[in-house]
Amino acid sequence: MDTTLQDPLVGQVLDGRYRVDARIAVGGMATVYRALDVRLDRVLALKVMHPALAADGSFVERFIREAKSVARLAHPNVVQVFDQGTDGTYVYLAMEYIAGCTLRDVLRERGALQPRAALDILEPVLAALGAAHRAGFVHRDMKPENVLIGDDGRVKVADFGLVRSVGSVTSTTGAVLGTVAYLAPEQVEHGSADPRVDVYACGVVLYEMLTGEKPHDGDSPAVVLYKHLHEDVPRPSDAVPGLAPELDELTALGTARDPAARPYDAVALLAVVLEARAALTDAQLDAVPPQALAAGHDIAEDRTSVIPRSLTVPRPLPFAEDDDGMLRTSRFEAEPVPERRRGGRRPRRGPVALVVAVLLVLGVGTGVWYINSGQFTRVPPLLSKTEAQATARLKGAGLDVKAVEHAYSDTVRRGTVISTDPAVGERIRSNDAVTLTISDGPETVTVPDVQGRTPAGARALLKADGLAAGMVTREFSDSVPKGTVISTDPGAGSKRHAGTAIALVVSKGSPVDVPDVTGDDLDEARQELRQAGLKVTVSATEVNSEYDQGQVARQTPAGDARLAEGDTVTLTLSKGPETVEVPNVVGATVDDAEKLLEQSGFQVKEDRGLLGLFGNTVKKQSVDAGEQAPKGSTITITIR
Repeated sequence: MDTTLQDPLVGQVLDGRYRVDARIAVGGMATVYRALDVRLDRVLALKVMHPALAADGSFVERFIREAKSVARLAHPNVVQVFDQGTDGTYVYLAMEYIAGCTLRDVLRERGALQPRAALDILEPVLAALGAAHRAGFVHRDMKPENVLIGDDGRVKVADFGLVRSVGSVTSTTGAVLGTVAYLAPEQVEHGSADPRVDVYACGVVLYEMLTGEKPHDGDSPAVVLYKHLHEDVPRPSDAVPGLAPELDELTALGTARDPAARPYDAVALLAVVLEARAALTDAQLDAVPPQALAAGHDIAEDRTSVIPRSLTVPRPLPFAEDDDGMLRTSRFEAEPVPERRRGGRRPRRGPVALVVAVLLVLGVGTGVWYINSGQFTRVPPLLSKTEAQATARLKGAGLDVKAVEHAYSDTVRRGTVISTDPAVGERIRSNDAVTLTISDGPETVTVPDVQGRTPAGARALLKADGLAAGMVTREFSDSVPKGTVISTDPGAGSKRHAGTAIALVVSKGSPVDVPDVTGDDLDEARQELRQAGLKVTVSATEVNSEYDQGQVARQTPAGDARLAEGDTVTLTLSKGPETVEVPNVVGATVDDAEKLLEQSGFQVKEDRGLLGLFGNTVKKQSVDAGEQAPKGSTITITIR
C-alpha cells in the first residue's frame, strides 16, 4: 500500500515554493520527501521535522545547525543543503536529491561486498568526513543508512543532524545520542565526541561491508554497548576466510578501543586506506564474498537512539605499545593470547614473514637480503608516519634518510609523511637513501574583506585567496547597495584552512513598503507601485471580485509587505462581480423567499411598511425574476 497517500504533506506547497510529491523515508526526528522547487524547477529532497518536535528548541537548534554545518562544507561527497526555513508548524531543510539507494539497502540485498567495492565506498565516505573534520565538525552518527549511493555511482554522506564541533561533549545528562552498533567506546563511557568517533564508526562499517554482519550483536542495546567497551572488533577474516591481512589490520586500526590508537581523523584514516589498497593484489581486491550474512538483522539497532549511561559499565583494560607508537598486541606471540588488546590484532604470519619481521624490529638489515639476495629492497610503507617513525623504519630496512623536505597539505596530518622519493613500494638498492616530505599541515588563509563587492567579485577574490564561496543569503540593508556583499561568515580577517567555504550575505537594498492598490484602476496602480520603486506585471488571468471590471482585484505580495527596490508586484484584474439569475419569490412566504434568495447568493432586505407589519407574503421584489444581478448584492422584498 502506498503510505504517501495518507501523508497530509504530500501534494502541498511548503513556503510557497516546495511542492511535496512523495515520501521517501521516515526517521525518529524528521520525514524526508521528494519535492519540486517550483521557482527553479528543480527536484530536491525536503527534510521536514516532525511537528511534535518543532516546539522543542533543542531539536530545532540541531536541525538548523545541520543546515549551517553542511552548507559550509561544499564537498562533492556531502549531500548539499540548499535552503532552510519554516512554514507554520513545519521546519524544513531543502537538500540535494540523490536518486539511488543507501548502503544499508545494498547490504540487505547483497550481504558482504568484495573488498574492492567496500574500499570504493569507504574512500569517498572518508573524504566527506575528512572535509567535516578539517572544518571543525564531527558527524557522530555514521552508519550505512547515512551513506547514499546514487544511480550514477556517486557516494555521498547524509544526515549531519547530530553534528557537533570538535571537542564537544555528546551528553552531560547521563545519556548518549547515537546508533548502538556504531558507537565508539569513549562515546559510551564518557560522552566525548572528537573525529575519532567517526573513525571508529567507519571501521565498524568497513567490517560490516566485508562480512555482511555487524561485529557486535546481542539481545539488548546494553549487551552491544558492553561489547563496544570490553571486546575488540573481530578480524573480518574470521567471518570470511581468505580476506587479505591488510584488511584485518585496517579494520583493527579504525576500531581500536583506545582512541589514541586510531588515526586522529578521517583524512588520516583515508591515507592508511589508500596505502592498504596499494598493497593488495587484484585477486585480493576482487575476492568473492560468501553468501550475504546480513539478512534478518535487527532494524532497531540501526536507528539513532538516546542510550542511558546506566547500560554501560566502564572497566579499564591493559594496553601494549609497539615500536611505531600504535597500541597493538604483540606481533610475535608463539602461543595465542586469551584476549586481543585494544589497539587491534595483526594477522598471523608465515615463518618467513615472522623471521623478516623479527629481524627488522631488531634492526638487522639481513631480513631484506633473505628475500632479495642482498642487492635490492623496496621502500617500506611510510605514509602518515612521523619523521622519527619513518626514519626508524627506513633504518630497519637497511636504508638511510637522504633529505627531509616540507610541504603544506590539507589531507595529511602535520608532522607526518606526505610522500617519499623513491615512492613507497618502489625497488631501491640496499643501503641507498630516501627523501622524506613531511606535512606542515593545511595552509591557513585569511578571509578577505569582500564587503561592497558583487557576489561574482567576492567569489573571484575568495578563490584567488584559496577559499570557496558557500551559501548565499540575502538581507535588507540601508547602507550597503543592493546586489553587493554585506558580510561573510566567518568574518573578514578570520583564519581558515585553504578550501574552506565562506558564506556570503548579500544586500537586498533598502526595504520598500508595498502600497495596497486593490480596487484601483490599472493605470493608477501601476503609477503608484512604480513611484515606490517597484516593477509591475499583470497576470493573464482575471477573476470575479467585488471590484468593477478592469480594477485590481488582488496583488502579490499584498499591501504592507516589504520588498527590495526593483522587485516585482503581480496584479490580478477584476472581471467584475459574478452575476446570477434572480429567482421569482413573489407570492412566496417570507421564510421561503429569503431561503431561496440566499441559496442563489443574494443578501435579502425586508420592506414591510405599515401595511406589512403583520403580513407574511411577498408582493414585490426589487429585481424582477429572470434578470441577472451581481452575486452577493441585496434584493429587497416587499411584504403585505
